[in-house]
Amino acid sequence: MSIPRSKKIVALMSKPTKSELGKIVPEVVDWLQARGYEVITDRESSNYCKGLESMAREEIAKHSVRFVVLLGGDGTLLSAARVLARSDIPVIGVNLGSLGFLTEVTVKDLFSALETADKGKASIEERAMLDCQIERDGATVVSYDALNEIVVGKNTLSRLNSFEVNVDGVFVSNYKADGLIVSTPTGSTAYSLAAGGPILTPAVEAFLITPVSPHSLTHRPLVVRDTVEIVIVVKAAKEGAFVSFDGQLGKSILEGDVIRCRKLAHKFKLLRFKSTFFDGLHSKLKWGQR
Repeated sequence: MSIPRSKKIVALMSKPTKSELGKIVPEVVDWLQARGYEVITDRESSNYCKGLESMAREEIAKHSVRFVVLLGGDGTLLSAARVLARSDIPVIGVNLGSLGFLTEVTVKDLFSALETADKGKASIEERAMLDCQIERDGATVVSYDALNEIVVGKNTLSRLNSFEVNVDGVFVSNYKADGLIVSTPTGSTAYSLAAGGPILTPAVEAFLITPVSPHSLTHRPLVVRDTVEIVIVVKAAKEGAFVSFDGQLGKSILEGDVIRCRKLAHKFKLLRFKSTFFDGLHSKLKWGQR
């Protein structure tokens, strides 16, 4: 799938604490403007490029943007995905962080990547996302999207919580555990992997249900089709529990609350250039080289 030709607007998003942005952002703006692009920025980038229109990231998603240049790390990309996925705006992830599993492009390769994107020759890799609602007494309390995972965990250190899991209305199990992870294939290399879950390639049409330190040794990670609805009922959580979304947003929950997870109708679009998913496993997770 190639980048669609559209009005020449490009947006910049960045992690503001990175000192190198003072040099990189003006260079990127000059490069884009020299090729006839109108450049808009998020508020986090505005200090590095005076004179451009800046706005909240949610507002960028409402514009006819050809692509977003994201300068930061995987955490910055996760937050951008929740804003941009429903607008179908593709993203170039430029790694200014440490791991950079999702932000493929290095600073050294930034302008060659922009050249490829400008010519419409970059490929678009679509990543499935979770659409989750928390329900209390039959009413939806809050809704969030997630690119990596949702994690239902306990509020205290002393007790296990109990979670009843149903898939498409069919009872699966009661899990007594420190927590429960529902992850996408993208999130299979994140917290779920640390909890003993398998790695899924991004194109696999599945979700993972991974218990965290389960009380029963027979409770293992479970792979289900991504067309199902996963329902988690919080049980035996007298001290309360907590749900986090991509490790960035969260909500306290109570015994009896229901977490309902489905696949988001939209997919997050990530521009890819040279590397493959397995290149990432080699370089980031230190899998053996040939």
